[in-house]
This record gives sequence, structure tokens and C-alpha cells, in this order.
Amino acid sequence: MAKTVKINRCKVCGYEMVGYMGKCPECGAFGSFEELSRSPEGPTSERRPRADITRLKQIKTSNSERIKTSLEEFDRVMGGGIVRDSITILTAKPGAGKSTLLLQVANDLAAKGIKALYATGEESTSQVKARADRILKNISDDLFIVSDNSMDSVLGVIDQVDPDFVIVDSIQTFVLESFPGSRAGSPTQTMECAYELVKVAKSSNKPRMIFVVGQMTKEDELAGVRALEHLVDTVLVIEGDTSEELRTLFSTKNRYGSTGEMGFFNMTEEGLLSIDNPSEYFMTRRSEGSQVSGSALTVVKEGTRPIILEVESLVSHSFTPYPSRIGEALKREQLNTLISILEQRGGMPLYDKNVVIKTTGGIKLKEQSSNLAVIMSIVSSVKGQAIPSGTVFLADVGLTGEIKKIPSLDGRLREADRMGMTTAFVPFDASVKSKFENLSVKRVRNLKEVINTTLK
Repeated sequence: MAKTVKINRCKVCGYEMVGYMGKCPECGAFGSFEELSRSPEGPTSERRPRADITRLKQIKTSNSERIKTSLEEFDRVMGGGIVRDSITILTAKPGAGKSTLLLQVANDLAAKGIKALYATGEESTSQVKARADRILKNISDDLFIVSDNSMDSVLGVIDQVDPDFVIVDSIQTFVLESFPGSRAGSPTQTMECAYELVKVAKSSNKPRMIFVVGQMTKEDELAGVRALEHLVDTVLVIEGDTSEELRTLFSTKNRYGSTGEMGFFNMTEEGLLSIDNPSEYFMTRRSEGSQVSGSALTVVKEGTRPIILEVESLVSHSFTPYPSRIGEALKREQLNTLISILEQRGGMPLYDKNVVIKTTGGIKLKEQSSNLAVIMSIVSSVKGQAIPSGTVFLADVGLTGEIKKIPSLDGRLREADRMGMTTAFVPFDASVKSKFENLSVKRVRNLKEVINTTLK
């Protein structure tokens, strides 16, 4: 008879180890280990389960059906719509608009005849109804709600109502009765509830679209174990200062689409409204006589979409030995590099000047294609001269002061032309294939040539 070994398993997260510890190294719970007996021998070759094997090239594929909503920015981030048999997690800071967005999506789908269920473990039905009255013009008859923190009850309601679209708000508030020793929000309850929802979403009898709200930690990360992110198909994040209207939606994981897409929304009293033309939103329209210094335009890419973005600079005299370098939209190291290039290659001393950089809407400058616009906004602020209206800068700047090529230049130029821009500065050796109605393309070799041409 085979000998048995003693192991200890954490009752909270299921972590196993030989020996005993007072604190679980996985979840940090104290006094949670219980002793179990287990045979060290695994299954013999005769008893091992056998799985069906198929040649990869012989497997037939099928495109999952996508359901589109009336929120174009939401559909863009999802990859063109919601996949029928998918489970998605949406997380954000409190007050960012998680519940608001999902309630809008649920009512929009319900209005199209897609039965939707909103399961909340945090709020009462009257609280959700008050929000719905505020943000929805007409509440659909096919939108149902249940307020209960028992996942067993929610699964029973799903069987009863038979919805196509399910919202669970939030996963950290639900519990399964089969794990009485674990509290709501514990790793065990969170993962087991998620496993049950995955079964519901992937059911071969009735696939469903399930959205799960996840709470966010102080470190701006999804609360709970990392395994939760690996379990689901898509992870969505809403960013935005609760004191401002702009909200950005993006995905950190998407099995059915790109993770580079970004959606923009305005938070209003009527809910989240899609910003379908971001270029109009992220630039300031000024009349010919009201141009200001310290402003330059560029075109950045968020996912596959080019967006015209305004870069603003403020340069002031420093009364301290170490002037300030503040870049709200880019890293300080990148800002210091661009200032050094401007000093050495552009002949503009800034050793005694404070420099502050920001962008309209707070969009981060993650591409090198915006470097020339950042430098030209600083030059404009120092000289106190406004850059001519309708001018955009689409180039990187090397340490030598030379103007460097950037990717996807044609697409950026077409967006600038669409928005009525008149002049675009590009690298001298750039390949431009498109033809434009309003835009004149100026090829430049170095930084001094750009400065002398733009600000005489």
C-alpha cells in the first residue's frame, strides 16, 4: 500500500505546501492552513486519461458573431462589437463611469431585442433605477435587474430569465454557497464565481455575452488575483479624472481584437457620450487674429486612428539655480532630451528657463512623431510668436538636429487635410503618396530650417 504524505492547504486561496506556516505566502491570510493527506503516486500509464488528437490544419474555424451597439467608441475598443460567447472585465477608479457605461450598453442592446440582465451586489434596485432615470431616455422592457450578492441566486435568475447579455457588478461582492469559509472578495470566492460565469458564457447550448465589473486597487490595478485576468477574454479599463469630463476606454487584453485601440467619451449628466471626432475635441479652434504663442499641432495615432493633438508650452524665467522641467504629457527624461537638442542644435539657451508641457485633454505623448511639435511649441513660447494657423508638425528630431521619418505618415497627413490644416512640416526624405485638397507639404532637413521657416 502506498504511503501517504501530509500537506497543508490554505482555506482562503487553495495554496498548498509541505509543512506549516502561520501566514499564507500567496494571499497573506493568517491561520488559514488545514492539514490533508495525499498519496504521492500519480496515475499509472494505464490509468492516465486519453484526449482526442486532431491535426491543426483539419480543424474548421468559424467567425464568432459580433453584436454592435450605438456607442461607436465602445465598439471600436471591443474590436468591432461584442462577441456572442465572451466574458469581459471592466475596471476603473470609483466614479469613473463603469456602471454608467454598462447600463447604457445593456439598455441599447435591450432596445434592439437582445434580452439583458443587470445583477448588482453593491446597490439596491432603487439606486440603479435612479441612475437609469437620469442617463436613459427610455428604459427598455427587455432590461431586467436583480440585487443579490449570492452568485447561486444570480445563476438561478439567468436560467429563469434566459438573457443574452449579463452584467455582474461587481465580482468582488458575490459569493458561492459551496465555499462557506471564504468571504466575499477573497481570492477563492472571486475565482470560483468567475469560473461559473465562464461556464455560462461559453455554454454550447446558449452562449452569452457577460460583462463583469472589477474593483481597482490604489495602485490602479484590477483587484484580486492575476489569474482572473487570464481567465477572461477581454480586460477593459476606463481612465479619467473624476473632476473632468473626458474619459478614455482601452483594453489591456482582447482575444477578439487589438489592444491598441482607444475610445473617448464625455461624462455628462446624461451618461457617457461618444466623442466620434476626437481631432475636433483635442485641438483649439482659433480665429486668424487670436493666435497665441506656445501652441503647436501634431497628429498622433491611438490604435489605428490618427488624431490631431495640440501641444502647449509655457516657458518662464527661473529664479532658482535649477529650473523646473514639467511634462504632464511625456516623461521628464524625454523632455530634457528635447530641450537639450533645442539648446545645442537650435541655438536657443534655456538653462535659466522653466519649461512646462501639456496636451489638450491630457493625452500622453507616447510616439516620437510628436517630438518636433513639442520643440516648436517651446520655440513659439520663448519667442512670444504664434505659429501660423493650420500648421502641423509630423516628424521626429534626432540628437544631431536632423528631422527624422515617422511611421504611417500618409494616414496622418490625410487626417490633417480632412480637418482643414494648410501646412505640414515633414522630413525631407519622407515618402508621401497621397494627394490633398487643402494641405501643402513642406519638406525640411533640420531643426533650424523649421524654426526659420515657421517663425521668422
